[in-house]
Amino acid sequence: MSALRPLPRWADVALLPVLNLLLAMLVSGLVVLAIGHNPFTAIWAIVTGAFGNGYNIGYTLYYATNFVFTGLAVALAAHGGLFNIGGNGQAYVAGLGVIIVALALQDTHWLVVAPVALLAAALFGGAWAFIPGYLQAKRGSHVVITTIMFNFIASALMIYMLNRVLKPAGVSGPESAMIAEGGRMPKLGQFFPPFNYTPVNLSIVVAILALIGVYVLIWHTRFGYALRVMGQNPTASRYAGISNSRMIIITMTLSGALAGMVAFNEVLGVQNRLVLDFVADAGFVGIAVALMGRNHPIGIALAALLFGALYQGGNELQYVISGLDRTVVVIIQALVILFTGAMEGLFRPGLQRTLMLFSPEQKAEALERETVKSES
Repeated sequence: MSALRPLPRWADVALLPVLNLLLAMLVSGLVVLAIGHNPFTAIWAIVTGAFGNGYNIGYTLYYATNFVFTGLAVALAAHGGLFNIGGNGQAYVAGLGVIIVALALQDTHWLVVAPVALLAAALFGGAWAFIPGYLQAKRGSHVVITTIMFNFIASALMIYMLNRVLKPAGVSGPESAMIAEGGRMPKLGQFFPPFNYTPVNLSIVVAILALIGVYVLIWHTRFGYALRVMGQNPTASRYAGISNSRMIIITMTLSGALAGMVAFNEVLGVQNRLVLDFVADAGFVGIAVALMGRNHPIGIALAALLFGALYQGGNELQYVISGLDRTVVVIIQALVILFTGAMEGLFRPGLQRTLMLFSPEQKAEALERETVKSES
């Protein structure tokens, strides 16, 4: 028996995730059926809740914007052989940079505030990821452990800042002062009426530019080539003259800067102030988005849209079908992550065998065997 051949790029990036997603939907349908509801009705409720009208689409795009940023953060690090699971903490701390700039410049105009806040978000998020990167590069500390720890440190830091430093007088809750109207990021509904009363804002343009920028960086620059070499074989990259420690530090810093864009979206465009837990675990969802998107910007965009639809559709599901609440959607999300992430290779051997049957080499071998049989 001939050895299994690697999947073609199109099958690995597109077909395999679709098969895994269909399996996740099938198992999710069985869960809904076991609860006593029609799975087709539930799935249709999620789809219409996510894409049924402009309002629902606006919320789906809002969630997807955050997931694009965190998915890219995970993917960029993954190409260098690093596993950055500190996106939550990096985005959280980046909120400090955004609110400081926004409150300082709020009396100008959002066209002035937004670029500076964007840089501040990248600077604070990148700085928070720089430390774990430095510790791995120079001290041998594993980046997975340090980024986990820094998530908790970021949470404690933000609680202190919002309760003791940034909370204005007369406000009881842990939050900063509101950004003045002129300094806020415009909502997309101001330009596209179907998106009225939704939180999606011009940060989505930044997300699209980030997708393009990461693609160019990874596959069309010398840095990206060095990054991929290090991720595939650190020993070979070192012998090629690449400084692995320098690459690790730069990669983690860039990864944290991408995660920090969540704060740019949330603080400047949605909440218009700094509040507790505004990240809402977008960093952890970004891991699933990167896994499902195969660490490619196009795949990440589609996966982020899928998870945005699950979030928004899940919110609508509980209002459409009595007896089903958001817990069911959490189960569906978990199944999607399970089959597209942890068990993404479930269909791989079977798909490899199937595609080999249609390859020219396999057809030639089969023809040769038939010829030998007929001659004998």
